[in-house]
Parts: sequence; C-alpha cells; structure tokens
Amino acid sequence: MSETSRAPARIRSLPSWLLGRAAARGHRLVAEALAQVGMRMMHHAVLSAVAELGPVSQAELGRSLSIDPKDMVAILNDLQNDGLVTRAPDATDRRKNSIALSPSGKRRLLQTEKLGREANDELTAALTPTERTQLMGLLARIVQQEEPCSETGPGGE
Repeated sequence: MSETSRAPARIRSLPSWLLGRAAARGHRLVAEALAQVGMRMMHHAVLSAVAELGPVSQAELGRSLSIDPKDMVAILNDLQNDGLVTRAPDATDRRKNSIALSPSGKRRLLQTEKLGREANDELTAALTPTERTQLMGLLARIVQQEEPCSETGPGGE
C-alpha cells in the first residue's frame, strides 16, 4: 500500500498535500539522478547560480540562493576540492572571494542539467506536453504569490 493511499481522503484532496507529495517525489528523482555523478542538489544549485551570475562574490552567491554563509563555505569547499569552481580574491575588493566555474565545472553542470531534465521528465511522464506547460504556468502563478518568478511578468505573462 502506497503512502498516498494510506492518507485520509480529506487530506489527499488538499492542494497543499498533493503539491508536497509531488515536490517530495521530484526531489527524490532529481537527487537520485544527480547522485549518479556524485552530486547533491545544493551543489548543483550553486553550480547553476555561478554559471548564471558569472564570477560572483561568495556572499552574493549565498544571498541569491538563501544559503547560510557557513553552509556556503562548506559547499564551495566541496566544489573547489572537486575542481568544479575556482575561488580567488575579488579584483575590486580583496576582502571578498570571487567564485567562477572551472572548465570541469562547466562540463559537470551540463551533465547534471541533463540528468535533472530527465528526472523532471520522469516526474511529469503522466502528462502530455500541453499539460506540462500548463502545470508549469500554474505552479509559477502559485509561487509568484509568495516570491515573483523571474520568468513571469505582471499577470503571469
């Protein structure tokens, strides 16, 4: 008997419960996919942010992902030890560290993005392409109420 069928019907009919179950399954699928190449989700998120933000200060990187500075140091130590990022004093402010992707980091990010897409395809396999697009739009609108998504403008456009 699955966890879903054990939950009371009143609970199973709540959007918050369904979203939580879907999120848990999505996290599990992505975590398992990334583990194939020895990556954790937070490490992948940091690599993605460094790729998007370009050379970025360690502090700004932590703020962009809402990661505690002590945790960010540990994650960056792991990524640097694996040769995936470089950390050097910032050219404009030597008190700050500037983080950039190494060539290996760029290759790893391409690999983990592919694995993540495949995991998300598995998550949404029961949906048609049109339904997937609709789901993404609806989820973005729900999230936008709390914190605006950068991909959507006013009114969800």
